[in-house]
Amino acid sequence: MNQSRGDEIQIRPARPDDLPAVIELLRPYIEAGRLLPRAEDEAPELLENGFVAETAGRIVGFAALDVYCQKLAEIRSLAVASEFQGSGIGRRLVEACVERARQLRVREVMAITSADGFFKSCGFDFALPGERKALFIQTNG
Repeated sequence: MNQSRGDEIQIRPARPDDLPAVIELLRPYIEAGRLLPRAEDEAPELLENGFVAETAGRIVGFAALDVYCQKLAEIRSLAVASEFQGSGIGRRLVEACVERARQLRVREVMAITSADGFFKSCGFDFALPGERKALFIQTNG
């Protein structure tokens, strides 16, 4: 992918009429197990704080900020069309979500991912200030 093509990509807030294209973009990642199946069901709610990457009228990327409370939000459903991966779109979508968190005065943003190297390159880390860490337990519920 050449950089000039990446420069033509516009990152903008998602709109309700983007929903079919967003679901179409997410579906292969859900089917491959890279995104949770809930991503498709929850996509309408995620549009409120979601961002799309668009070129020539086609949505080629999506990410959403899922705000839990004033203290915490999560970057959700990050997906970039395969032919546009490696062009910086994912980073730009993450930056848009983090900026939205700043606007909403959310103090911490997390990402649950198997691509930890990517998120670390965007400024995320395993530990929070003051040596706090996020720990999880799966309830199989």
